[in-house]
Amino acid sequence: MHTNTPLSRRDFLKIGLLALGSLAAGPGGFIPPLPDGEKLPVGMARVATAEVALYQEPDLRSKRIGRLLRDQVIDLWEVVRSPAGPSRNPVWYRLDEGWVHSALLQRVDQQHLNPVASRLESELVPAEITVPLSQSMRIDRNGNWNPVYRLYYQSLHWVAGIRPGPDGAPWYELKDERLLVKYCVPAEHVRLLKMEEYMPLSVGLPLDAKLIEVYIGEQMLRAYEEGKLVREVRISSGLPQFGESPNGILTDTPIGSFYVTSKWPVRHMGYGYLTSDPDAYELPGVPWNMFFHESGYALHGAYWHNNFGSRMSHGCVNIPPSESQWLFRWTDPIYIPGKIYTLGHGTTVNVYE
Repeated sequence: MHTNTPLSRRDFLKIGLLALGSLAAGPGGFIPPLPDGEKLPVGMARVATAEVALYQEPDLRSKRIGRLLRDQVIDLWEVVRSPAGPSRNPVWYRLDEGWVHSALLQRVDQQHLNPVASRLESELVPAEITVPLSQSMRIDRNGNWNPVYRLYYQSLHWVAGIRPGPDGAPWYELKDERLLVKYCVPAEHVRLLKMEEYMPLSVGLPLDAKLIEVYIGEQMLRAYEEGKLVREVRISSGLPQFGESPNGILTDTPIGSFYVTSKWPVRHMGYGYLTSDPDAYELPGVPWNMFFHESGYALHGAYWHNNFGSRMSHGCVNIPPSESQWLFRWTDPIYIPGKIYTLGHGTTVNVYE
């Protein structure tokens, strides 16, 4: 058994990027050394997109002095709300050299290794990635291990088994609920959820006692219980639709009155391809999903950006993962533990311009 141990910066490279090979030695694995005489960083973050710009000042109009690449893990030395904006999200981070806007960075301040279970309590156990990223691997019929998805901090997955990995250590088998395939990650990178983390809140109330209102103009979600505001969350709704949609599903979040129709603690979103391409539109492990529209729009957690308050999605309502978890537990229908999903006529969701 392993203890629940915070990761050192050296451990970050060793375990978070273990299977990435060249990435660990290149820009995506670089973590700058601790500057002499400077205090400890205030946090850490992972670059969650192909690249982000490094600026001389915390201002999008200042000089660009460099760039950070996807999955680079960086120390944050200061967090400021810049008077230069942007107004929807004025949060900037100071790095060793220069400043970066927070929108496309994922904070990874609470990363840790996890105890490894000797056995699973049920056939499928929901679990969370607790390192900046973990490279999943899939074994082929010839016994060769091949990389597939990079799984990111705060994403959720179904653990379906335990087996030795390519390094001989225990790895968890994860079942992709959409593709119905299995791939594996180091067990220490994964925290098995406790049942109390997804048990319902405010049970026994009539269906009309709970209400969710989403305001596109404000980029806010408000939850009401018996007419009283109980939660207010900054969100990211769908991007405006320009031209025809290739799949017929608009990127604008639909306006109207709906209700939660199904709840999935784990959902693979995107095109649904098995791939190792980090640029592919594949989002395995989207956490805490509450679907409210027949075209597949949902309220759910988002681990791939930190730009809540601005439109970012393909139509769903993105919510910080911890807030999405609370909403998942609070909304109806009540999720049945052990199930991939639960159906029912649930909490009303009103979406306004």
